Amino acid sequence: MLGLTVLAGSARADWVFTSAPSPIASIQTGNMTLELQCDRIRFAPAGAEDARDIARKQGLFLRFLKNATTEVGAFQVGAANATVGIVDNFPVEISFSDRSDYDFVLDQIARNALLSLSMVDQDVSYGLFDLKGSAAAIKSLRAACAAAPAPSGTASASVPSASASMEVPEGVVYCGGGQVKRQIEFVILKDVQDEWNARVTVNGKSLRAMTAYSYFGNSAPPRGFVVALLGEDRSEFLVFRDGGEDWLEYGDYTYRKCN
Repeated sequence: MLGLTVLAGSARADWVFTSAPSPIASIQTGNMTLELQCDRIRFAPAGAEDARDIARKQGLFLRFLKNATTEVGAFQVGAANATVGIVDNFPVEISFSDRSDYDFVLDQIARNALLSLSMVDQDVSYGLFDLKGSAAAIKSLRAACAAAPAPSGTASASVPSASASMEVPEGVVYCGGGQVKRQIEFVILKDVQDEWNARVTVNGKSLRAMTAYSYFGNSAPPRGFVVALLGEDRSEFLVFRDGGEDWLEYGDYTYRKCN
């Protein structure tokens, strides 16, 4: 039996397959989208905060149901078997490390009635998708992917999306704070093997972080916003540049360029 708290309702829409510009099987409602690509999944939940929650936890629980109450299979996405990050207009992108894991997920989606995408640490569902029609869409997806060359240039958690048009101001030192004064620096790494593609240093102490260029989701970002750095300790650093000024927001304070 499935006993989940559901944050968003079941998706009442049809599965569709599109072959251009790249093969995608998808289902979309007014506030949720699920895309199955040749080698990855993209899930846009009802709100950007849900996407950030998945990225922070680096995990997602996929539950497959044959009817409204009976769970027949599950797969837990995590750092050990996939790369999880935020791309483009705030969807969560999941790239599986092992092709057989993705094949299992596709098989389960194609043969069952409902898919619940849930939190990894509690019985709360981000969304429940109707799988009627998914088998035909996945069959078309697999045929198109087998005939097509491997995709290239796909955005991932470590690559800025096309919407990130402003150069990231690396090498800047930011100073400020309240009673506790801080100096903050960051660097974005190249050719990393996981989602932690940035390092943030606060008063000499370094921590890993991931970049989020679409931190504000569908909402218009504040003036000058460049990128958010999401620390592995759940800290968040928002980087801004506008009119020759550089600043960073961390907690309740704004830190200005001081080098």
